[in-house]
Amino acid sequence: MTNIVFSELSLFAIDIAKQAGSLLRTGFGSHFQITAKAGKQNLVTEYDHASEKMIVSAISHHFPDHGLLAEEGTDKKANSSVTWIIDPLDGTVNFAHGIPVFSISIAAAMNGSIVSGVVYQPITQELFVAEKGKGAFLNEKPIAVSPIADMASSLMATGFPYDVDKDPLQCVEKFATMQLKGVPIRRLGSAALDMSYVAAGRFDAFWEVGLHPWDMAAGKLLVEEAGGKVSHWDGSTHKIFGYTTMLASNGHLHPAMIEHLK
Repeated sequence: MTNIVFSELSLFAIDIAKQAGSLLRTGFGSHFQITAKAGKQNLVTEYDHASEKMIVSAISHHFPDHGLLAEEGTDKKANSSVTWIIDPLDGTVNFAHGIPVFSISIAAAMNGSIVSGVVYQPITQELFVAEKGKGAFLNEKPIAVSPIADMASSLMATGFPYDVDKDPLQCVEKFATMQLKGVPIRRLGSAALDMSYVAAGRFDAFWEVGLHPWDMAAGKLLVEEAGGKVSHWDGSTHKIFGYTTMLASNGHLHPAMIEHLK
């Protein structure tokens, strides 16, 4: 067990992520309303909204001056240097279809830089936590990226945007090319979990195009604090605010992945 002392921001994120996780466990496998947003298979359930409401209400009560940015529409400008970036249910398609692979992602950015990140998997009850300069942890135990340096020995993950039929940045071809190299690739359906698994050394690299800040904010910090590297596909410094490309790896595989994706 670690003796790390987390900040107030991280402790609060841990607590509210667990509360929202309990809500999602209650809803998982039950009857609930499913609606569609723009894009194919871009689903939202009443539990996405309920989880966001719970998290946003708690933050607003405890930190009234903090900004908020969440997937289901919350966008409040900050009167302080802190903005919370929230995905109340990352992996909604899985949740809606009764597949127990989804997560809650909560990150706190200070002056635009992520300083705290929490990803919680409600079904396995795995809690990933990272704090700037303090490392990354899974259920209070330190985690680190894998030492794999050979792509042929790696296990990778990817995801596809909701407009995959338009093949943005030739994402389908890049996936196919990697698959033809014989590299095993997984597609979990939750970018927050994909990046958490890179941080924990389960995956060696993860890439995707068309991610929003709430998809990747907490995961980015987890990977970096676990000793990995995060960039855009071309290797440029990753910027969290936008709808853009993401490459997260153990660092050893980063040059080869940039060559493949750029």
